[in-house]
Amino acid sequence: MVGREKELKIRFMPGQCELVEEDVDIPNRRVLITGATGLLGRAVYKEFNENNWHAVGCGYSRARPKFERINLLNSVEVHDIIQDFQPHVIVHCAAERRPDVVESQADAVSQLNVTASGNLAKEAAGVGAFLIYISTDYVFDGTNPPYKESDAPNPLNLYGKTKLEGEKAVLENNEGAAVLRIPILYGEVENLEESAVTVMFDKVQFSNKSANMDHWQQRFPTNIKDVACVCRQLSEKRMLDPSIKGTFHWSGNEQMTKYEMACAIADAFNLPSSHLRPITDSPVVGALRPRNAQLDCSKLEMLGIGQRTPFRVGIRESLWPFLVDKRWRQTVFH
Repeated sequence: MVGREKELKIRFMPGQCELVEEDVDIPNRRVLITGATGLLGRAVYKEFNENNWHAVGCGYSRARPKFERINLLNSVEVHDIIQDFQPHVIVHCAAERRPDVVESQADAVSQLNVTASGNLAKEAAGVGAFLIYISTDYVFDGTNPPYKESDAPNPLNLYGKTKLEGEKAVLENNEGAAVLRIPILYGEVENLEESAVTVMFDKVQFSNKSANMDHWQQRFPTNIKDVACVCRQLSEKRMLDPSIKGTFHWSGNEQMTKYEMACAIADAFNLPSSHLRPITDSPVVGALRPRNAQLDCSKLEMLGIGQRTPFRVGIRESLWPFLVDKRWRQTVFH
């Protein structure tokens, strides 16, 4: 499963250093990850890299020095990296995924979520690569859950519409591709604003001020490590079975509103939650959201694919570096 390749390394010795060539093992299975600097992309890169895959990540504004800097809207750059690397698998994580941002930048978002995805699918087909396109539960209107892959989509907002159009563009340009729909994500964040789950932590921590929390929309918070594992398992299954293609769903199985998530976060860190106020009215500002877009994941489960991290375990692991009152660390971790 591995090949040999020369790599330059600096060897330090007392009073001098020298540049030497060393043989390194390079796994034969190659995966390209778009959006590798983002929340999900980092986890996907790590999952493949730690499981005997040669992983190359690409990003744009935050790519250097770890990842390749690729503008996905530049078809020449996309063509060149795929032709040069010849990946067996491409996991397409790059997207604009903030519904309210999508509403204000419709044309630019359509270019990334739809046009670039269709082009990537075409280039993947050209080298025989298995493409996994990351989509969303927001392709459904949330009126009749749980949703199977075969259920008719009906997105309520522009974000859901662009992701659904992206699904169609991918499958039209690459009949062997896969679409993986997932819900709200959390995990190891670089800052709290990176996830709609972790962004609530400061409101939980600063209990001297009451905080209104949505208690209307039903969500299924899903750990990025679990989604990354599903991407790898799906890829490895596909390399053995070419019939693995089409649309799939994956999701955490704990149903919570944002208010309930915030209370669970408080509980995980032994913090008070009496200052959190549940708001049961449907939101009146921002993009429309589905009330309950629960995904039926039985198709992947029947393939033996999937893992689920309990929310309280995953959220504690994700948020402890951002804990303000260090005294709580003693009660949580010792």
